[in-house]
Parts: sequence; structure tokens; C-alpha cells
Amino acid sequence: MKSWTVILLVLVAWLILMSLYVVKEYETGIKFRLGEIIETDIQPGLHLKMPFINNVRKFDRRILELDMQPEEMNTSEQKYVDVDYFVNWRIVDPASFYVATQGGDELIARSRLSQIIRDRLRDEFAQRTLTQVISVERSALMERLTDNANEVVGDLGIEVVDVRIKRIELTSQVLDSVFQRMRTQRTEYANELRSLGREQAELITATADREVRILLAEAQSDAERTRGEGDAEATRIYAEAYNRDTEFYRFNRSLQAYRQAFGSGQDTLVLDPESEFFDYFRDQQADQ
Repeated sequence: MKSWTVILLVLVAWLILMSLYVVKEYETGIKFRLGEIIETDIQPGLHLKMPFINNVRKFDRRILELDMQPEEMNTSEQKYVDVDYFVNWRIVDPASFYVATQGGDELIARSRLSQIIRDRLRDEFAQRTLTQVISVERSALMERLTDNANEVVGDLGIEVVDVRIKRIELTSQVLDSVFQRMRTQRTEYANELRSLGREQAELITATADREVRILLAEAQSDAERTRGEGDAEATRIYAEAYNRDTEFYRFNRSLQAYRQAFGSGQDTLVLDPESEFFDYFRDQQADQ
């Protein structure tokens, strides 16, 4: 009797344990009766079930992350970029999720979700330029992608919380093209600066030449004026001297003429000895 009592107690305890199940605070569950879903979205806590008749399947209701492999995508400019991104998602309808994924297989859900996001992301990139996908439009692109994806994944019983791009890198071919374009642009800019520099240099040179010509002309004008004033003053002085002593003036002028005529010592003149040019020579001889 004691043995049967112990066995009965153990059996009752086992049945009680089999009739209880716990849903944790980060889980949700669905209850089956002989394979048929009879209750969904079971909240966290301690619950009862019928052993051998009911069974319970639990699912994580936290936000899950799907880290995608980098994908090569094409922009509207036909430029290929490598896009590294991830998806945050969660289960919102356990029953639909269970049916759509053949018994709640998370790998199937991840596979289908990744294909949906990949296709939508390709479409979004194909409608935008490289500048747009890496600029302020990037956030708008992610929001649009999230909304479009949620319109499709509803049958899976899941919700796309967020899609985020971690990194966008140009492919090697595009990088070479970009660098070549940058070099071309820099060369064009440098040539433009050189052209502007030559233009400025020519302008400065022309201005300087004009100022030099003006200064030279002004200096020559001043020199001519000064020379004219000097000649006039010399003429005045000569005239005054001539008026004071005419004979001395004639003598001085004759000496200047003799100096210019016989200064080199190799000049030959054929003149009449009685000419006026030799007046002072004759006077000198007469004195001797």
C-alpha cells in the first residue's frame, strides 16, 4: 500500500507539472489542442493546460536583429556600391508566424525577410543617385523601405521595426572612376586658376608698362622743359655778355670754333688764309 501511495503521489505531481507552463516576460505563446490552435498571444505568467491534449509553443517577442551580408547594388547613375545593412524585426502575430514559417521556424522567417528587404532596397537604390543615398535622403529612404516592407511581411506575422545601413562603399571600379573624375575636376580647376593668374599677370604688366611710359613721358617732358629753360638762360647770359663786351664774346666764340676744329689733332682744313676764320690767328702773329 505504501508503494502504491508513493507511485500515486508521484503520478499526481507529474500530472500537475505537466498541466502547468510558464511564459516568460519576453515571450508570447500559442496553445494547441491535438494540433489545432485554440489560443494565441498568451501573456507572460503561469498557465494551465491539459496534459497529452494541449501543447504550447513559445516565441520570443523581443526585437530581433537580422544582420545582412553586404550586397552590391546599383544606383540610378549606374554606379555600383557595396551596402552593409541590418534589419530589426519582431513577431507580432504568433499564429500567423507559426503557419507561415511551417511550424515557427525562425530560419525560414529570416530567409524570407532578407529576400524581401534585399529586393526593396535594390529598388530604392535604383531610383536614387549616389549623392542622394549617402546624404540627408538616406533617412527618408530607410523609412520608406520600412513602410514598404511592412506591407509585404504582414502575412508572416512579423513587423519590420527598422532598417539601417551601416556602411556604403564604392566598388573598386567606381572608386577608380570617381578618383579619375576628381583628378579631372582638380586639373580643370587648376587650369582655371592658372588662366586667371596669367590674366592678372598680363593686366598687372600692362598697367606697369603704361605707368612706366607715362612716367618716362613726364620725365622727358620735364627734361625738355628744363633743357629749354637752361638754353634760354644760357642764351640770355650769352646775349648779356655779348652786349657788355662784343670783342671778348667774338674771341670766346672763335676759341670754341678752333677747339672743335683742331681738337683731334688729325683734322685737315682747306681755307683761305685771309678768311674771317683766321682773324685772331693773324692778330696773334701781328703782335709777335
